[in-house]
Amino acid sequence: MRFPLRMLAGLLLISGQAPTLSAQARNTPTFEQILSLQRVGGVALSPDGRQVAYAVTSTEWKENRYDTEIWLARPGSAPVQLTRTAKGNSTSPQWSPDGSWLGFLADRGDKQQLHVLSPLGGEAVAITASETGVQNFEWSPDGKWIGYTAATPESKEMKERKEKYGDFAPEDEEWNQVELWLMAVDPESWGSSTRPKPTRLTDGANYTVSSFAWSPDGARIALGHQRDPLINSGSSADISVLTITDKTVRPLVRAPGSDQGPVWSPDGQWLLYRSAGGDTTSNYYRNGQLMRIAASGGTSTQVAASFDEQIGGLSWTPSGIYFVAWQKTERMLFRIDPGNWAVRPVSNTTLRIGGASFSTDGRTVGFTGTTNSTTSDVYLSPVERWAPQALTTTSEQLAAWSMPASEVVSWKSQDGATIEGVLYQPADFDPSRKYPLLVVIHGGPTGIDVPQPPAGGVYPIWQWVNRGALVLRPNYRGSAGYGEAFRKLNVKNLGVGDMWDVMSGVDHLVGRGIVDTTRMGSMGWSQGGYISAFLTTNTDRFKAISVGAGISNWVTYYVATDIHPFTRQYLEATPWDDPEIYRKTSGMTNILHAKTPTLIQHGEFDRRVPIQNAYELYQGLQDVGVPTRLVVYKGFGHGITKPKEALAATTHNWEWFDRYLWGTTTPATPEP
Repeated sequence: MRFPLRMLAGLLLISGQAPTLSAQARNTPTFEQILSLQRVGGVALSPDGRQVAYAVTSTEWKENRYDTEIWLARPGSAPVQLTRTAKGNSTSPQWSPDGSWLGFLADRGDKQQLHVLSPLGGEAVAITASETGVQNFEWSPDGKWIGYTAATPESKEMKERKEKYGDFAPEDEEWNQVELWLMAVDPESWGSSTRPKPTRLTDGANYTVSSFAWSPDGARIALGHQRDPLINSGSSADISVLTITDKTVRPLVRAPGSDQGPVWSPDGQWLLYRSAGGDTTSNYYRNGQLMRIAASGGTSTQVAASFDEQIGGLSWTPSGIYFVAWQKTERMLFRIDPGNWAVRPVSNTTLRIGGASFSTDGRTVGFTGTTNSTTSDVYLSPVERWAPQALTTTSEQLAAWSMPASEVVSWKSQDGATIEGVLYQPADFDPSRKYPLLVVIHGGPTGIDVPQPPAGGVYPIWQWVNRGALVLRPNYRGSAGYGEAFRKLNVKNLGVGDMWDVMSGVDHLVGRGIVDTTRMGSMGWSQGGYISAFLTTNTDRFKAISVGAGISNWVTYYVATDIHPFTRQYLEATPWDDPEIYRKTSGMTNILHAKTPTLIQHGEFDRRVPIQNAYELYQGLQDVGVPTRLVVYKGFGHGITKPKEALAATTHNWEWFDRYLWGTTTPATPEP
């Protein structure tokens, strides 16, 4: 069941009890309440800059799923819900150029289709019937056409093969290319059997379309494409220009490495795109390049080369070029002057900017933003005179709960590198006391933690802090926001350098006299799970550790993951080229030294970090007599994407650390 945002905070207060009796006095949310928080994202500003369509994700406990729907917000009015997709989701809102229609993607049948509705109200109508489902779409500048991408359907030969031999797939040999389609916009035919039939613009013979953008005059479409849709084929991404009238495709950018995400200048004379600069061996951790090329062809030139971070959310408007980027633990909106290519910040550090969307004239921006004490809300602001106005009140969900205090702390690592992290403290923190310490390590490695309400994931941070513990979330070497040189510090140093950063952070807090060193724990998911597994076998300072979807052996990981280049880039070798670097950086190498009780959590069908890593660590810990428990979440891949299993994973972590740090077995949600 979903509730309006303004009602949710009050309803949550009566939906459950706090994790412990002492936490009850502090009005601590239950695990279910945290997992029930509504979240906003996917903003789309109307062409006139007066209203914002956005997505709201809610929790459907009965159906055990997260439901995403489209809402609409205007200054001075309460937000209204536009879509209600039973058993499915509505995402990716996009306005028609005249603002009279809102397109979005929804899975209201077997496949995701393109739908349209009026922002004034009424029923949504599906305007595509793609056999394989629509992946992405964009209105033409004049609003007369819609381009969309969809995978090619299964061939007759493939159907016949399955009928005779059953279902099998040779690895890296078979796929369905993604093609670009064109559909006329004819509102009078929507909802009828006479709606226009789409026209296929690309044939899928030689490449798959990964992105596309209409030229301002609507006569051409810039294509980002790669040889096939396989995840490791991104290094083959190039850019071409398709002419609508005759479907001719003219190559524009052909170079080694990834070149993608074309964006047109308002006059249609130029294109910007993101490039790896020909790099196919270190592009996972180096800054991408922002390149400019004439739409007619020629030599590409790099712009904004001095900006030392990854550029995201690129928009070229009549008022300038805009993007968002991390600056340590802040995320800001920047403007590039297309006259001299100078970069300057547009936003201040009051809000961390999420996704941003601009009005047609580029003078107004709609975006999502967070602060140190709020979850994400939707905002509207003039671009030149930065004055954000909140259009939603999603953060009111937190109003009745006792908020953990947070701050950014920094310390020197073993090799002298400056490391930052986020420290959460109880509301009644006393610097003369010693507290249990839990270290929660983000994934990535190019993730980042910031000082905001810890309302997500499978680690009950909020409850631990309100119970009377400290929580440290280190931005270890390799994290986003600190520049390219920092992201390179864990190359050929994974695990080893990461452990320096984590343990030096622990020592920094111990040196402040606020940590009970007999009650320390560590945990993390994905890359954070790998670091936790490395800590399990390389230090005995923690009383308990939890490894979520973590790598235990880089050789095991390398041969089974779906992103083989990751390991080759960060370790600068295959296992056969340099077995020593794989041994040095693998937790299993020192399994005989393991002493720390370790919980292992993993998705059954994880392709990113295959579950063999979990079984290897589990068996090794058993063999050396270390208390361990492996929990396999059935049917899941790399993440836990349903609320009931997320509740289970959170509860498993609570119980594990409760046993080893507090020496008790406190129920996660006790009776009143």
